[in-house]
Amino acid sequence: MESLKFTTLLPCKSLSGNLVRPKLINHHDVIGQVGLAPLWKKRCKTEGLRLRASLSSKAGPQDGAPSAVEDQKEKENGVLLGAERDSSGSVIGFNLSPPNGHEVVIDTEEDVTSDRIETAEDVGGREKPKAKVTRSIVFVTAEAAPYSKTGGLGDVCGSLPVVLAGRGHRVMVVSPRYLTGSPADKKFSGAIDVGHTNVICFGGEQEVAFFHEYREGVDWVFVDHPSFHRPGNPYGDSFGAFGDNQFRFTLLSHAACEAPLVLPLGGYTYGQNCLFLVNDWHAGLVPLLLAAKYRPHGVYTDARSVLIIHNLAHQGVESAVTYKNLGLPAEWYGALEWVFPEWARAHALDRGEAVNILKGAVVTTDRILTVSEGYAWEITTVEGGYGLNGLLSSRKSVLNGITNGIDVVEWDPSSDKHIASHYSANDLSGKVECKIALQKELGLPIRPDCPLIGFIGRLDYQKGIDLIQSGIPELMSEDVQFVMLGSGDVQCQDWMRLAEATYKDKFRGWVGFNVPVSHRITAGCDILLMPSRFEPCGLNQLYAMRYGTIPVVHSTGGLRDTVVNFNPYAEGGGEGTGWTFSPLTKESMLAALRLAIRTYKEYKPSWDGLMKRGMGKDFTWESAAIQYEQVFEWAFIDPPYVG
Repeated sequence: MESLKFTTLLPCKSLSGNLVRPKLINHHDVIGQVGLAPLWKKRCKTEGLRLRASLSSKAGPQDGAPSAVEDQKEKENGVLLGAERDSSGSVIGFNLSPPNGHEVVIDTEEDVTSDRIETAEDVGGREKPKAKVTRSIVFVTAEAAPYSKTGGLGDVCGSLPVVLAGRGHRVMVVSPRYLTGSPADKKFSGAIDVGHTNVICFGGEQEVAFFHEYREGVDWVFVDHPSFHRPGNPYGDSFGAFGDNQFRFTLLSHAACEAPLVLPLGGYTYGQNCLFLVNDWHAGLVPLLLAAKYRPHGVYTDARSVLIIHNLAHQGVESAVTYKNLGLPAEWYGALEWVFPEWARAHALDRGEAVNILKGAVVTTDRILTVSEGYAWEITTVEGGYGLNGLLSSRKSVLNGITNGIDVVEWDPSSDKHIASHYSANDLSGKVECKIALQKELGLPIRPDCPLIGFIGRLDYQKGIDLIQSGIPELMSEDVQFVMLGSGDVQCQDWMRLAEATYKDKFRGWVGFNVPVSHRITAGCDILLMPSRFEPCGLNQLYAMRYGTIPVVHSTGGLRDTVVNFNPYAEGGGEGTGWTFSPLTKESMLAALRLAIRTYKEYKPSWDGLMKRGMGKDFTWESAAIQYEQVFEWAFIDPPYVG
């Protein structure tokens, strides 16, 4: 039996962002791979690896027989890859290191011939569960918190990779390097320039650069290009969506396909046997590129892709004439072909021909995920499918839903630095103090016994703002207080200011988004209202339950999956964690709110039970990661899509 001993090679001089940017090899000059999944856990940003074999048996290569690994050294970007031999010529290890490094031996021996791992020690000395099968995973996303975020997509791609890395996977996140000329640019200060490459799209070669930061066990890779350098959010500014978004995210997809092949992160590349997690339409070209550009040439033949749909309403639809810009062969047009119905066309001569990037991803990906089980069903219906319901229904066999997790360290009422007083399910006294502090901060009358209702979210049609607007006059006739935090539609913002002036002692509106304030509202309110028309997952109701705030939500998507309707007649003093209402009408919403208000005022034991059941729910990313790993296993059962 042969075991392998790790030797870490630390360079005498760490990489510097001031060095000349190296030119990376193209995808057909792939750096040789060694299939050793757990090795990256033993490295720092710039260290290399040496593997040494110690033979416990006397077996060895036969005289005259060629070695399984011949002397081969390849020098690319200062990385050496080759066999190390003893005086007899036998292979005793492999060198994967920057030049001029010195050795620091790690005094541990591990059998890395198997990728089955059960547990490993955390930094704090605790043991964390590990995945049974570890993989090389590449997230491709337009957002990844804390670097960029506009909503739930950024939260998912900022939290899930860290948890998967902690479970033993090698994880890379590929996202644009957005520079807006604001203090937010400092978030990228830890990433160093690791090289550049050219991708072919939009009529020629486009040069993109890669910046890399190794943090929390994850390789964060940022694609740099002038089109990502502008004020605004990742998709637009105050004047609307950017007109070149198709170009920007086509670059992202092409660069993401090259990154595992050309970036020697930690001493060696991710290689071809990757699992790509493709998030929404912005990364939707990745499955198409794998099938149309790489696999026909013998590259990525064993790779798989999983499409994660966070919001089906956004599909990346552009005019059909833009297909030639995507860098795909002409014969693949049918995968993206999209024809608008006659009622949606601009004029009588408009043929409605377009390309739909998300549709192409649905056709060519190996598995499809949504961010809740309910949303996985909704997108197969006419009402929730946005024209793709037929196609998604045809792929039901590979369609699943997994509810998002939350960061239970950031969102923890027992240690939250943003709230006035800490509390837990065993001691809820601090929640009243948080409520009083919030009322004082907002200038509301300090009334601990008055039900305080909150709303946190975008001010737009999807979030059901029109229902709140129409229901506020009746709701304000009740003995309640109401606070709203959000930004979006200008008319909604103006309405919030008007409502605050009209109901001075009962209503407060905070225009904009402020993380500390959102924590204080979540902790200080008694009820959180979410009348969303559709909600793929929703995070605010998860935060609310964690903080003992009772959600009242429209029964849709992830809201229906995560909020259990209160039943006071169940055994043991009741069951449920909140109230759901349907249909989506003002009357239905107000009826649910009145039930919640009455329960709060008249049935304190039942209310305490609601709070404690919600706070006891497991919405951790660790729980979601286990479900993701099951889907990863399914993705590798069938052959990849080849067209």
